[in-house]
Amino acid sequence: MAGGNLPSRDSFSSKFGIIAAAAGSAIGLGNIWRFPYIAGENGGGAFLILYLAFIFVIGIPVMMSELTIGRRAQLNAFGSFKKLAPGKPWYLVGFMGVIAAFMILAFYSTIAGWTLQYLYLSITDAFSGKTQVELTQVYDTFLASSYMPSIWQLIFMLLTGWIVMAGVKNGIEKYTKILMPLLLVIIIILDIRALTLPNSMDGLTFLFKPDFSKITADVVLEALGQAFFSLSIGMGTLITYGSYIRKDNNLGSTAISVSLADTFIAILSGVAIFPAVFAFGIQPDAGTGLVFIVLPNLFSQMTGGYIFALLFFLLLSVAALTSTISVLEVVVAYFSEELKMSRKKATVLASVSIAFIGVFATLSLGPLKDYTLFDKNFFEILDFTSANIMLPLGGLLIVVFVGWYLGKDKVSDELSNQGALKLPLMGIFMFIIKFIAPIAIAIVFMNGIGLLNL
Repeated sequence: MAGGNLPSRDSFSSKFGIIAAAAGSAIGLGNIWRFPYIAGENGGGAFLILYLAFIFVIGIPVMMSELTIGRRAQLNAFGSFKKLAPGKPWYLVGFMGVIAAFMILAFYSTIAGWTLQYLYLSITDAFSGKTQVELTQVYDTFLASSYMPSIWQLIFMLLTGWIVMAGVKNGIEKYTKILMPLLLVIIIILDIRALTLPNSMDGLTFLFKPDFSKITADVVLEALGQAFFSLSIGMGTLITYGSYIRKDNNLGSTAISVSLADTFIAILSGVAIFPAVFAFGIQPDAGTGLVFIVLPNLFSQMTGGYIFALLFFLLLSVAALTSTISVLEVVVAYFSEELKMSRKKATVLASVSIAFIGVFATLSLGPLKDYTLFDKNFFEILDFTSANIMLPLGGLLIVVFVGWYLGKDKVSDELSNQGALKLPLMGIFMFIIKFIAPIAIAIVFMNGIGLLNL
């Protein structure tokens, strides 16, 4: 039982490994794809200030709560609640996290597959000389295809499963230690290139100079929601990763490091995208098409655009992969520990079943798009249910569990490494977890399902 870890259990071997893996989980398409266009739609700098405030006031304490649950129990998301609250129905929160991870990976792997298609198009120089209308056609034709999006999605799931099958130390930690520095290097190169474009300063002004007149209740909610989703909160990933953290690691500093890395990458993505968008006179609120239509058009007009496109879609693929690894691990840990499977069997079962459902999500954006329920196709149903219901509800129940059920003594015991570390802000942390975070998350939840309209 050295270091409090179960001997049969794999764990992270280094502090950098933990931060790379957890930051990799948090840093995904949400930072590089969603953050810039959400910031663009919500007024740039003012949105950024709100977002940063929410990350520090709510994001970090909630992340610490999830890591605490995982490390205290040393089990998967479902097993953690079952162990910490024996005989109580709290294990349903963990089970919901496993189901959410399953659903998220089913549709997230669709978009992850697109990044591979666009990486392939970059390598073959397919953007060169094409107008925005032609690039829109390329995008629409690809989505409407009955097989290409599914093939790329299955390749992505295969890659994800291959890494997860190797284990925590020799798979997840080993590869995220390579992928995360690579991601940082690529994004810095993209930033430097973006800042050398004409009118690039307009982009930086838009991103960093706050226009407080743009702040509405909607913008506040968007910032709160983005801070919440950006850190991978509520889906069991951080509980699962927390269970692989050794007892002598400082959970508080880990949560702060991961949140800083996540936010830093989101801001660097904005620095790569907005100067380029302003240099070519494109609207910063171009929405989801920003990445797959607007940017390829921009690359084709830019000196050195071939390299720029290649690096950008490689960056997106890497960011997607570090996230899909963490989400798959939630399901694999549940299968291997609760259903007593070998890691190999658990990974194969999880990957195949998620990929099967994922193919329907992919096809629902193309050949099956006319099959809807409540005016939503299958992809949108998975997206809406997980993002608007399961993640906020999971996050809400996690903070209630830590603040009101586990209580201050057990939480401070875990966060202080059984008294070895001083916790000067413990009172503030518990106040946020008991009162501030539940209210904030409840507002996001009620807004997401339409019960609250600000």
